[in-house]
Amino acid sequence: MILADANIWIDYFRSGDAQLQALLANDQVVMHPCLAAELALGSLHHRPQTLARLDVMPQAQVASLRDIRQMIEARRLYAKGIGLADAHLVASCLITPGTKLWTRDGRLRGVALVLGIDAGLP
Repeated sequence: MILADANIWIDYFRSGDAQLQALLANDQVVMHPCLAAELALGSLHHRPQTLARLDVMPQAQVASLRDIRQMIEARRLYAKGIGLADAHLVASCLITPGTKLWTRDGRLRGVALVLGIDAGLP
């Protein structure tokens, strides 16, 4: 399964990323509630329908804030230039078996590579 970061979704909403479309068509994408909320902060075409589709997608497991704090310390993710929403996505990939993170954010991708959760997609 693929957990696509906000930048992947934004590109998809703007120009229709064929790779994400193919993954969605094959039910290979999971959503995270923090990501759905982050996307809801943006300007979306067909807003109610788009948000409704995001809400019914398969969901990645969600880590508690306590677990995320422990992950940050245990994996030494501090001072890497990622934010809390990014840490949520990382934690979800680590606790949702078989889930990889797809991002174009260089810092987040660096973390994903080190942790072995990078999807390997451009």
